[in-house]
Amino acid sequence: MGKNSAIEAAIRILKNAKGALHVSDITKRMQDDGLWLSEGKTPEKTVSARISADIKSRGDQSIFVRVAPQTFSLREMDAANSERDSTEQDVHATAISQSGHENLTFTDCAQRVLEEIGDKKPLHYREITDIAIKKGWLVTHGKTPESTMSALVNAEIRRHQTRGKRPRFAKHGRGFIGLSRWMGRGLEFQIEQHNMQVRKDLQERVLALKPMEFEKLVADLLVEMGFDNLEVTQLSGDGGIDIRGTLVVGEGFRIKMAVQVKKWQPGSNVRRPIVQQMRGSVGVHERGLIITTSDFSPGAVEEAEPLDKPPIALMNGEQLLTLLMEYGIGVVSRPSVLFEIDKEPLLAGSEQLESGA
Repeated sequence: MGKNSAIEAAIRILKNAKGALHVSDITKRMQDDGLWLSEGKTPEKTVSARISADIKSRGDQSIFVRVAPQTFSLREMDAANSERDSTEQDVHATAISQSGHENLTFTDCAQRVLEEIGDKKPLHYREITDIAIKKGWLVTHGKTPESTMSALVNAEIRRHQTRGKRPRFAKHGRGFIGLSRWMGRGLEFQIEQHNMQVRKDLQERVLALKPMEFEKLVADLLVEMGFDNLEVTQLSGDGGIDIRGTLVVGEGFRIKMAVQVKKWQPGSNVRRPIVQQMRGSVGVHERGLIITTSDFSPGAVEEAEPLDKPPIALMNGEQLLTLLMEYGIGVVSRPSVLFEIDKEPLLAGSEQLESGA
């Protein structure tokens, strides 16, 4: 094994690449640069499994984001933790503020254009992209920046909606985009408020569960996330392990996982000794995961990923609620169709029809 963990090496490679890479490219660059070496016969699967496990366990807190099958990018590329998404491997965009020091994504550019130019009125995504480029805020090497802008804004909206969170943006039909905070009234605002209340109600229901009920709830979630052979351990004599199972990644790659759950009230953060105890209870061929309804102290987060010890994955209460809603556990999604008046002229194109008659 090289001097870096697979996760650390992958982060360095993706930072240098400044964009998304297929796992085969990540692995090759890691090994070519001497950042990480594996004695196994399938190093690509090892790298893919570890990145995928980090994404599954840490949710929005993971530094990685999957942009396509077996293709990953970094969620954050600078100290400001700016969210970076990409829909294709060769997309890389950087927006530069007038001072030349601020790095923004496509979606951050869209927000800036709407705030400074939109005057609380929706703009078409092509116009948003054109303005961002002309202002010098968006510098992209892609051939279709307008399509990338539309794809990334729509992806962000869908991601937030499926997780019961308010999106930054709101769609207004035919490619027009606005900021959701402009919408203080109307059906979409009511839906957003309803989903926020459902999230709060779900949190209360989870916190009201008995310990064994909570363990079974987590087990149901893990099944939906791709775990197999799950077993809820006995309440005593388990060394702090509540659930054991196998995470199936990709084409049959399997990772044995030991899970500890902490149904604590918000504000009662899990601290470093709990992580240390968890590491001591994990088997030789297992990975550890702690799931809590509260959060983790800075010391616990630091202890979870030391350079010289096996990492322990962490999932806090917000991530847990997000995944429960995303996988439909404890909630029911009711899709509906929302009609809006088309902003184009009602009889657009009628002259062409008449002239062609």
